[in-house]
Amino acid sequence: MEQLTNLLGGFADILSPSALLFVFLGALMGTAVGVLPGLGSAMAVALLLPLTFVLEPTSALIMFTGIYFGGLFGDSIAGFLMNTPGNSTAIASTFEGHRMALRGKAAQALATGAIGAFIGGMVASALVVFFAPTLARLATGFGPAEFLALAVFAFVAISAVVADSAIRGVAALAIGLTLALVGIDQPTGTPRFSFGFSPLLDGVSIVVITVSLLALGEVFSQAAKVGRAEETRAVMPTGRWWLSKAEFRQALPAWLRGTAIGVPFGVIPAGGAEVPTFLAYGTERRLDRRKAEPTFGKGAIEGVAAPEAAGNATAGTAMGALLALGLPTSATAAILLAAFQQYGLQPGPLLLERSGDIVWALLAGFFLAMIVLLILNLPFAPLWAQLLRVPKSYLYAGIAVFAAFGVYASGASQVDLVIMLVVGVLGLAMRLYDIPVAPVLIAVILGPLAEYSLRDAMGNSDNDPAVLVSSPITVVLYLLLLAGLGWTAWRRFAEKRAADV
Repeated sequence: MEQLTNLLGGFADILSPSALLFVFLGALMGTAVGVLPGLGSAMAVALLLPLTFVLEPTSALIMFTGIYFGGLFGDSIAGFLMNTPGNSTAIASTFEGHRMALRGKAAQALATGAIGAFIGGMVASALVVFFAPTLARLATGFGPAEFLALAVFAFVAISAVVADSAIRGVAALAIGLTLALVGIDQPTGTPRFSFGFSPLLDGVSIVVITVSLLALGEVFSQAAKVGRAEETRAVMPTGRWWLSKAEFRQALPAWLRGTAIGVPFGVIPAGGAEVPTFLAYGTERRLDRRKAEPTFGKGAIEGVAAPEAAGNATAGTAMGALLALGLPTSATAAILLAAFQQYGLQPGPLLLERSGDIVWALLAGFFLAMIVLLILNLPFAPLWAQLLRVPKSYLYAGIAVFAAFGVYASGASQVDLVIMLVVGVLGLAMRLYDIPVAPVLIAVILGPLAEYSLRDAMGNSDNDPAVLVSSPITVVLYLLLLAGLGWTAWRRFAEKRAADV
């Protein structure tokens, strides 16, 4: 009951014309960036992060709820209409969504995705409201050794899951940790990786890193593809944008199953919603095989409904893990953690106590963002589709300029622009060699936490390494990590063996 009272207080704080405007603008811009092929939800958050620095914390974070969920649905719009999902989390729903579009049901595919995203996001947000305070209370038992175990769990789990090659995942992790170490070592005052260059003594801003890797790296990557074959043309949505009763009844069980699959994955550092969306798609496909006339491969509505619900459910509970534990479970969540830190807020067990008014306003913003997105995305899908007609030369030139303005506005430093170019070239190299970006961002965010936690744990125990595994929480986390690595290794071995047969 206390949670409901606090949530109503959060709604009272945000139900004002200005707050509604920020949610609307966030949803609008997030969807618009997410729709454009090659950009996606993570880049939407990274590109728009500097814009919020002029706002006070509550308005900025409420705006980010719209950007966060809007970008996720934008990913799927590009996949359905152009067979080019904006992010890997939208791949599973693209399989059947694009086939529906080719059959003249693009509008119904978009409606199915929008309603699924709404259902998954609303259920996950409700669970966050009731269980985030409980998670936060449990997390107050975390000490330095537990936070170190949590950071190591995130490092290794994400590096192992999001990359096809463990070597590439570890390489990405090493790049992120190296960037996190740039600057002055606070306990000793020793410069690290500054190479005698005084502007680097303050370290590299997370805003510069995220915008450079995601936005400028993608601009360079697209420039490197000039002269190659043109991509598939988009299928413009026509016809009704609502579902018939039969279609709704057909999609409803898939929405619910997808939501159930996606909810628990939000608190697992698995790099995002790729795993639950594919699990949801695979579940519906297996159920479809039992029918007298299977529809998968022909534009099955269930193949759109379940992954979309799973993706947004995962995104919703990921925000709960971020708020209660300070644990980013995906690249987008890592960027949002940076946004919190820009306003002097540190997500974790004490956030609800120290900044409860902001947190409950943010949670209320989740529900508001879901409603706004449903209103925006159902009738205005044809409008979003027109963005796919923007010539790439204009699009990516604009992104480069926008990224430069954002980086300069965040720190008013010309050195940041030089660093942006260097890190942007690094982002290009990572794309050329298939090195994932998510572990870099997670390492940059959690690297300092891991370092300080290790130092505190060893300093408080006379450098006894046994303290690192001295509590039930640390033992459970490391056992879960080993089990996850074992399962990943077995799965890849089985896939390789099946491919060889």
